[in-house]
Amino acid sequence: MKGGRILQLIGSFEVGGSEIQAVKLTNRLVREGTFEVRAACLDTSGPLIDRLGEVGNIQKYPLNSFYDRNFLRQVGRLSDFIRTERIDLVQTHDFYTNIFGMAGARLARVTGVASKRETYSKTRKQLFVEKQAFRLAKKIIVNSEAIREFLIAAGVTESKIVTVYNGLDPECFVERPNGDRSEALAGVALNVRPDAKLVTIVANMRSDVKNHELFLRSAKRVGANNEKAIFLIVGEGELQGRYEQMAHELGIADKCRFLGPRSDVGKLLSVSDVGVLCSRSEGFSNAILEYMAAGLPVVATDVGGAREAVQDGKTGFVIPPNDEPALTSAISLLLDDNDLAVKMGSAGQVVAKERFSETAQLEAVMSLYAKLLDNSHQLNS
Repeated sequence: MKGGRILQLIGSFEVGGSEIQAVKLTNRLVREGTFEVRAACLDTSGPLIDRLGEVGNIQKYPLNSFYDRNFLRQVGRLSDFIRTERIDLVQTHDFYTNIFGMAGARLARVTGVASKRETYSKTRKQLFVEKQAFRLAKKIIVNSEAIREFLIAAGVTESKIVTVYNGLDPECFVERPNGDRSEALAGVALNVRPDAKLVTIVANMRSDVKNHELFLRSAKRVGANNEKAIFLIVGEGELQGRYEQMAHELGIADKCRFLGPRSDVGKLLSVSDVGVLCSRSEGFSNAILEYMAAGLPVVATDVGGAREAVQDGKTGFVIPPNDEPALTSAISLLLDDNDLAVKMGSAGQVVAKERFSETAQLEAVMSLYAKLLDNSHQLNS
């Protein structure tokens, strides 16, 4: 056997930050080869399932509630699978899999590693329930110091928490076109002028947490003073129709491009001029890292781990949450001062390569797995 059998328990395969990171980590572990990797999920829906590597049959454990008989039955199924497949360690990736997976791992008497990727819980009840799952976990992986501090303040045992930053795939580091962008713009099917100033936000529209309304209000103000400004909205979700209607009501529909989900985000960012994330709350944003990898100056709200990625005044600007004048001012400055934008974007790309590489993330996770499994084997010997 290899270094041990690891089960990655993923909520679903819809396009979201936690899901993307879970699939990427799973694939990196498969490629590296030290551990034998299996995968399970609560729901097989979503396009990311097609990106998952060789992990055998994906086990599905459908849940309706944490408070019914089906939950207990599914925990039993998971525990049986862990024993039958001789799984050594279970890692979970979000609120629902934390609760379900840590219960199954404890019942099967194997090591559990939970994850936390946001600095909030929807309700006090959810935080209470998730804390019970964290009590069952040997370690909790967080992807920013901000989340670590949030959990400590919530009463989670500090020694259990391990910070591992998200890792960027090598293909995220794209070259920016020199001079005329006509060919590059055509390559990503953008029908805009070659001299357009492209302000891009990459964020799902499943809830208002990403604050697209703020982005659109700011777009109106920026566009009023910069006729070349075009605003690219990348992502999907139930609220997209509302935001499209809002763009019409603000009179900026002609300046906005709702592009939906894209498989060529890196190429889109390579022709953009500014990357924006104006969330109300965050954990540690994948989008910010992708902006930096593409050489974009970043404008981000001061939530979650934004300051751990963006060096304010050097690689972009960190602004107060929900501050429309500050967002407008930062975007306008970067569009008006190309030299500053290029300087900040280049500095951000260097930071991304040095601090947020795929290799750094993989080595940190593998080291944690190895240490936990070694301790487990010593206890059982």
